[in-house]
Amino acid sequence: MLTHEQEKLINATAPVVAEHLNAITQRFYPLMFTRYPEVKPLFNEVHQQSGGQPRALANAVLAYVQLRSNPAQARATLDVVVSKHISLGILPEQYPIVGECLLAAIGEVLGNAVTPEIADAWGALYNELAALLIDLEDQRYREFEQRPGGWRGTRRFKIASTQQESALIRSFILEPEDGGRVADHEPGQYIGVRLTINGELVYRHYSLSDTPNGQSYRISIKREDQGQVSRHFHDVLQPGDTLELLPPAGDLTLIEGDEPLLLASGGVGQTPLLPMARHALSLGRQVIYLHAALDADHQAFKGELETLKSEYPQHLKAVRIHERGNEAEHIGRIDRSLLAHYLPDLKARCYFVGPQGFMTAINSALSELGIDEDRRHFEHFGPSRPLDAA
Repeated sequence: MLTHEQEKLINATAPVVAEHLNAITQRFYPLMFTRYPEVKPLFNEVHQQSGGQPRALANAVLAYVQLRSNPAQARATLDVVVSKHISLGILPEQYPIVGECLLAAIGEVLGNAVTPEIADAWGALYNELAALLIDLEDQRYREFEQRPGGWRGTRRFKIASTQQESALIRSFILEPEDGGRVADHEPGQYIGVRLTINGELVYRHYSLSDTPNGQSYRISIKREDQGQVSRHFHDVLQPGDTLELLPPAGDLTLIEGDEPLLLASGGVGQTPLLPMARHALSLGRQVIYLHAALDADHQAFKGELETLKSEYPQHLKAVRIHERGNEAEHIGRIDRSLLAHYLPDLKARCYFVGPQGFMTAINSALSELGIDEDRRHFEHFGPSRPLDAA
């Protein structure tokens, strides 16, 4: 617990720290990687270069400062951070490393303005945040470990088979090397992957693109020209090769109810929404499924969607939107008018996943059409940040 004096110092200096927070976090990461190079594999280099990771840290710190007087809301806000940490297997002993380097970065950026008292206050604040995150993460780790087929830490899986889904997306069926059961996940969640490339340990997380079956997980990966890990999956890994998985995580899951659903995806954003659609349909819910792709060659999961349409003809409306060609119901992009045409009603729950610009446009259009914020759900690939921070 912070002392009364520390509370006062935090409140007095928070605006100054907020003003310089981007500079602080940009200094923080190089400092941490220099002092503790062993933690560097936990961070995506592309997101570092784009500034996504520093912005995500800045948003999390600011959110906690603003919400710490409301513990329940603070915990809910931190759920996204907790999920990302679960997918990386973050451990309690790694938090002091972050705290040390974050406070050092604050001192370097703000200089003499950081008195020993101010440094102590912000150190106490960080320790409070770290303790909360450690507790939330431990609850998640223990809950998953206790499920049939669950585990803690990493578990070795082998690639049982692969399937080319489109010109750029390939699915990988992963089965446990020990031959045991695989714990169920919630449709819409992602899973952490740890593997070694050219002698270096790397971590990534990928959406689980199929519903639970107790025997395997499926991830479907888009080959990115600048993506070291995605190119390794596509160009190097073969059936029989092994990798390590961390527990499934993520909060973009189906909210219970009987409202109709509108699921809108762009490109590989389809991977979490496809199992959500299958799960919702199995519960008898109405699903409008909009998927945008460049063209027919880049349209993934064609066969699965056709199967779903034949299995649930009264409950599923699947619509393809291509930027070019003549093999889709619409040519162009998902925009306000198209959403207005297919939106079942204002009580629908809307889930949308895709590139940042895609999600920003969808979110804005749905807001203009009268869909309340608590009925608009999305998942950002990479470090989490608000849709207006693009």
